[in-house]
Amino acid sequence: MSSSLFRTKNIDKIISDAAIAEESAHSSGGALKRVLTVKDLTFFGIAAIIGAGSFSSLGEACFKGGPGVVILFVICGIACAFTAFCYSEFASRIPVAGSAYTYAYASFGELFAWIIGWALVMEYSIGNIYVAYSWSDYFTSFLHKVGVSIPDYLTCSYTEAHKAVLDQSTNDELINAWKTAPVVGSLRIIFDLPALVINMLITYLVYRGIKESRNFSNVMVILKLMVVGLVIIVGGYYIFANHSFNNWFPENDVHIKSFMPNGFGGVMMAVSGVFFAYIGFDAVSVLAEESKNPQRDLPRGMALSLVICTIVYILLALVLTGVTNYRNFENVGDPLARIFEAKFLNIGWMQFLVSICAVVAMTSVLLVFQMGQPRIWMSMSRDGLLPPVFQKIHPKYKTPSFATILTGLVVGVPILFTDKNFVLDFTSIATLFAFVLVCGGVLLIPRKEKVAGRFTIPYINAKIIFPLLILGGIIVLSVFSKGYFQGLFNFDFSNNADYVSGKISFMDAAIPNISLIIFWGVCIVLSIITFIKNYSLIPLMGLSTCLYLLTGMTKSNWAWFLSWLLIGLVVYFLYGRKKSKLAAESKI
Repeated sequence: MSSSLFRTKNIDKIISDAAIAEESAHSSGGALKRVLTVKDLTFFGIAAIIGAGSFSSLGEACFKGGPGVVILFVICGIACAFTAFCYSEFASRIPVAGSAYTYAYASFGELFAWIIGWALVMEYSIGNIYVAYSWSDYFTSFLHKVGVSIPDYLTCSYTEAHKAVLDQSTNDELINAWKTAPVVGSLRIIFDLPALVINMLITYLVYRGIKESRNFSNVMVILKLMVVGLVIIVGGYYIFANHSFNNWFPENDVHIKSFMPNGFGGVMMAVSGVFFAYIGFDAVSVLAEESKNPQRDLPRGMALSLVICTIVYILLALVLTGVTNYRNFENVGDPLARIFEAKFLNIGWMQFLVSICAVVAMTSVLLVFQMGQPRIWMSMSRDGLLPPVFQKIHPKYKTPSFATILTGLVVGVPILFTDKNFVLDFTSIATLFAFVLVCGGVLLIPRKEKVAGRFTIPYINAKIIFPLLILGGIIVLSVFSKGYFQGLFNFDFSNNADYVSGKISFMDAAIPNISLIIFWGVCIVLSIITFIKNYSLIPLMGLSTCLYLLTGMTKSNWAWFLSWLLIGLVVYFLYGRKKSKLAAESKI
């Protein structure tokens, strides 16, 4: 049984099967259209990355890390860059739809492929719920600026309003939504109408076709980059004109001026918000079967979008923390618009323009993620792990019609009963988990000779380098952060104010220690295996950096993630394992 769970798909067979399926689809008029170029793929990547994370979570990240949060953007950018190399290697070898799911099938086997496919539902579909909520917030704010009001009970979720009342929140909109909502029986009618509407519109657009989606996305990306560029230019001009450089070196609680006022620990506390800003670059890889030259263009599209977005994030963070003190971004959901308010730069037209840009930015994110999910389901269906209806192509629009409609429902229905915090917990951990398996998968597939016109990940023998990096890290921490490793095994939290006050449980306090112990243990084991097997350095760095970012996840993150995986395993063993094409082939 164990061997059947880890049966892998031969890379050549994956490509040949996809070619046969595409040829058959062409003959029946049901093939996907190959219309995307490097520019299109780069724009799709930018559309996915610069969105809800940069327009909402950036403010909280600046508050936690201060100006020094730019260091974390560099760290996350490097981690994503290593991962992008691994995605590019797989995309070059396996230019078919499916993203990390298909790559895991070729390296780890069927069980892990299913787990990744199931986890990607959390990144694309569940992640889009959060984006829809954020889109609604900015859209509602924009309507208020032009004098149009929507009742509060139609601009938030029932869960948010109920929780605000129970917690005696000071959020007037949520409290008012609960008080003014119509009541049917004992149920208050509270739901986020704009979020539902935008989900339906995006689903319709994706259903209509990849060419229409491409053109719409490219226009939005151009507008978005123009406005973000204007924010950087205008904000930067006022920083230099007003000589407000002191904001980049604010005083901390002990009145010491520092680029990192809360120390490096404070910078790392912003990891969730910063990493969420990068979620989406991997969505480019699911468009392999609609790319004109996927083995050349997919890697270039991912790399270009990642570099452009990292530069944009660093400049935005510097502008935000240069215009005003970093403490002014506590619980701020619209930081780019906030800096142009009367009490800061007082530029009303920029505040209005940024609100429009935010709506555009998050619309493009919704579009890319809504395109990604159906194509992953389509790949899983081809392998027999999902029913055949998931690979049904619309005869006129040439899109995976059933899977697209189902994605719209998976995003739309939970909008009625979830909230932002719940879906955000789902999204980040699932994405990092997928990144870890993709980087690990590159280590398991045989190295190939470089082929002209195709991307090949540079091979750097890590036999000595990686063990030295891990050993160097241990030595540096032991010397310059005395007590670091002893502290990992100290589970006495009597000095932790949140633990003593009851705000967090024992497990909440212990999870960071446990995660770091596992991280260092895995790194040491990887060093030993690398010394023996001569693994390549780039995928190893991607694997280790993503594992480190996972150490920032909380108990609730892990609880929801593992619960979701358990449900997925039940589905796999009841249907997927029995219907798998590999299972059928093994019986022949």
